[in-house]
Amino acid sequence: MNRRSALLVFLTLTIAWPGTALAQQAGKVWRVGYLSLGPATINPHYAEAFRQGMRDLGYVEGKNLVIEWRDGDGKLERLPDLAAELVRLKVDVIVAAASGPISAAQKATTTIPIVMTSTGDPVGSGFVKSLAYPGGNVTGLSNLGGDTGAKHVDLLLAVVPTLSRLGVLVTPTSPTSRPIVDHVQEGARNAGLATVVTEASTPQEIDKAFSILSRENVGAVVVGAAPFFNVHRQQITELAIKHRLPTIFANRGYVDAGGLMSYGQRISDNYRRAATYVDKILKGAKPADLPVEQPKTLELVINQKTARAIGVTIPKAVLLRADELIE
Repeated sequence: MNRRSALLVFLTLTIAWPGTALAQQAGKVWRVGYLSLGPATINPHYAEAFRQGMRDLGYVEGKNLVIEWRDGDGKLERLPDLAAELVRLKVDVIVAAASGPISAAQKATTTIPIVMTSTGDPVGSGFVKSLAYPGGNVTGLSNLGGDTGAKHVDLLLAVVPTLSRLGVLVTPTSPTSRPIVDHVQEGARNAGLATVVTEASTPQEIDKAFSILSRENVGAVVVGAAPFFNVHRQQITELAIKHRLPTIFANRGYVDAGGLMSYGQRISDNYRRAATYVDKILKGAKPADLPVEQPKTLELVINQKTARAIGVTIPKAVLLRADELIE
């Protein structure tokens, strides 16, 4: 082979190789596990936000993406088996929606990358070593946990100026319960309010908690963020209306379900952003090297229909601060 022929062969291979590699990559069907406590039907906009995020990045279900949906039907004890099932399926990434699923996935595998969609304290929960340097096979997005507690107190005081006793509802199944209580109680003390703290980890205990809060004559309630409460948000919002208790929540899903108001991050943004982590990992990034992202946007949502139902008038100053009013 003369020099010209050799050069021609070299150039042909050089040009063809990237195309071949791209064709192989384009033909790859990625398998992503999605593990949640409750079914996607409870938060369809969260699942859709993740799907949209993947579509925006060029992934199409049935073409180059398969999502293995698994949920615990509201039962934490089911999550370990579901996580193990995803591991056996050899998914490329596990997307874990909130603390219970993250914990179950982390215990099921140390090698398959795990992307968190939302959790209050990823470092304190042992999911990552630090926000900047996760260090293991887990990364993703955090939420504010109990950091909005004092702001929740301020908003309730604006709506109920005569408030003297404040109720707090948390669940022991959430690792952020203690920080939530601490932040709310600090805000309450600064405002000169007494607090009544109740816990619930079953639907029956939710009923009991609201009966206690009503009996204790609290004037308003802060409901702590928790996946368990999110699964049972319809029950919680209906009980708040039944007992005519102005109640504030950490995300708008409760307000859509009839809750009075919420102040916190747009959780659906986390699910859409989770897709960017999945994309980076599928392209070769290591979870240990991807910093955990914290929320940047907070929103206040108010349900005017519920306000009328429980006999509360939302001050104009609060209405003007709201990002959305539900009539």
